[in-house]
Amino acid sequence: MICLVILAGAGSVGGYILYDQNRDYITEYETAHYNSSVYQGSMFAQDLCVTASEVQLEGYEPASDLHAAGLFDLENDQVLAGYKLFERLYPASTTKVMTAYVALKYGNLDDVVTVSEHATDFNWDEVTCGLRTGDTVTMYDLLCGLILHSGNDCGTAIAEHISGSEEAFVELMNSEAAALGATGSHFVNPHGLHDENHYTTAYDLYLIFNACMKDQRFVDIISMDSYEGTLTGADGTVRTETWIPSNYYSSGLTEAPEGIRVIGGKTGTTDQAGNCLIIYDEDLENHPYISVVMGASDRTQLYEQMDQMMVSGILGQ
Repeated sequence: MICLVILAGAGSVGGYILYDQNRDYITEYETAHYNSSVYQGSMFAQDLCVTASEVQLEGYEPASDLHAAGLFDLENDQVLAGYKLFERLYPASTTKVMTAYVALKYGNLDDVVTVSEHATDFNWDEVTCGLRTGDTVTMYDLLCGLILHSGNDCGTAIAEHISGSEEAFVELMNSEAAALGATGSHFVNPHGLHDENHYTTAYDLYLIFNACMKDQRFVDIISMDSYEGTLTGADGTVRTETWIPSNYYSSGLTEAPEGIRVIGGKTGTTDQAGNCLIIYDEDLENHPYISVVMGASDRTQLYEQMDQMMVSGILGQ
């Protein structure tokens, strides 16, 4: 009897709203919420260039020994060329794009860093920016040396300053890469010297570079044609080092195809990785693109492949 009274009545008892059998709750809800959006956030990939397969580009033929290549139209969120985009590859110094992303996110570029002995422990044939044990240098200068001149010593100094050790910094690199969707990557150092467990994909590299391009500080650095770093030795002596971009478009050693502006980018070279390059480029109407070539047999092939892909995909549209 009590239950029947409650079900039939309209109102509340003890603060609880009672069911009214004379109301059409479903129709009322649909009328009130039909045009409302339940999810107000943005989808993860809504502003990314996405593909699940190879993308052939008319006029561009990847060299048979090339590891991978891709051309990404940032304005239209479109993959214009995709060759072996998802194959696991050694990144060499293109790793430093991930290092830069973490440094910009977690570091203070005004910090003054003291260079450790470990940060200067590189072989003669491994690229460095001339850091010496005990030097003090700003994080900003280290970042310029890392991105432009590809200094391995800058990578280690940055890692140790931000995380206390290379190992801890690498954990941060991997977690941040995963957060960007770069799940085909695994890093074991901040500079890219070869290790079998250190790898990425051409598509992951695009994702990471694309994230960096959203930070104007990164854009400003890759746009430079040189940078003069200031280093203070342990004895107080101040010296300067001039760092020239390792990518030939920015250093002036090669010209971009007519009608294309290369803003800047990052190179990488080891015996295992071959010659790699990822760049940000624009047509003359300022439409933005990211272009990546990985595993060219030499620098001549690297820039020939890059030129051919840019001409076919950017000027051929």
